[in-house]
Order: sequence, then C-alpha cells, then structure tokens
Amino acid sequence: MVIKNVNLETVCGITSKLPENTLPEIAFAGKSNVGKSSLINALMNRKSYARISATPGKTQTINFYNINQEFYLVDLPGYGYAKVSEQEKQKWGQMVERYLHGSKQLRAVFLLIDIRHDPSANDKLMYDWIVSQGYHPIIIATKLDKIKRSQKDKQVKAIRQGLGLLPGTIVIPFSSVTKQGRDEIWELAECEYLV
Repeated sequence: MVIKNVNLETVCGITSKLPENTLPEIAFAGKSNVGKSSLINALMNRKSYARISATPGKTQTINFYNINQEFYLVDLPGYGYAKVSEQEKQKWGQMVERYLHGSKQLRAVFLLIDIRHDPSANDKLMYDWIVSQGYHPIIIATKLDKIKRSQKDKQVKAIRQGLGLLPGTIVIPFSSVTKQGRDEIWELAECEYLV
C-alpha cells in the first residue's frame, strides 16, 4: 500500500452525528494502552499523525483518517484503563456501538490485543460484542518487539484461547517499532475489504 496522502477528515465526539461516508471504512478497536495510535501511524507511514499519549484513554473521539481519497481508517476510543468516570466510559461505549450499528461503509474491524498479556475481561467482552454485531474481527497482537521471538507462538495461542476465537480467525503479530506485520495488515485489507 503506497500512502500518497492522509487527512484527518472527521472527528466525532459523544454528541456528534456520524459522517455519511461513501468510501470503505476499516475500524480499529482496542484497550486504552494497547498501541492503537502507534499502529495507525505505522500503517499511514506517519510519525505522529494519530496522537500518542503516555496517558491511556487519550482518544475520546472517533477519528476518520481519509487515505489517498480511497478509504478511511477509523480510530475508535480505547476501552479499559483510562482514568475516567464510569459515566464517561459508558458514553464512549454508546458512541462505539452507534458507529458499529450505524456505519454503512464499515468493511472490517481490527481488534488490538497486547501480545505480552492474556486477554483481559474487557478484551473478551469487546471481541464477543463485535462478533455479535455480525463482524469477524481480525486480531492484531501488538508490542511484538517487547517479547522474545521464542515466545511468539505461545502468546498467540494464549490470545486465541483467552478470547475464544472462532476457527479461522486471523491473528497478526505486529510491532510499531520494527513494522513487522504492517504489510500483512495492508495485504489483508486490500484483498478482502478495499476491493
């Protein structure tokens, strides 16, 4: 995938109306500190276009990045660790739900899981919920550079078991540092969802 231009076109807050896009959308969901912004920056070949923060839960909006005037990468608010009120978390949840229900152009959902840890209860909830919405999420196992190469298969297996993945679910180990997995993600997106 050659990225010619990137434009943060729409930012939707809790009360915003979702855009009525005509181009395909690919959404990214994950826990607050799972490395979603780093992944999106790596996919877009940009250093810090999607804001990376030391404070989990920085993305409190749904961000639509227009890529090459051909499709959108959609960054969903992180769940889990953010130091925000339960009421606020509930609003984010409703916003994500509204998007998954309401988008007419959503082609695929990528769910990011930290490869170093077994999936959390929140990860499992999110996975089950995406499946219940009729999507087959592709799992991206982030922070690959933080484990030994010999641990990779064991950790991928733990993610499969922890989430109770449906047979045939794709898991792509990824590192924003080495960019390992980036080409696989694009290949999959182009073949399956952006045709």
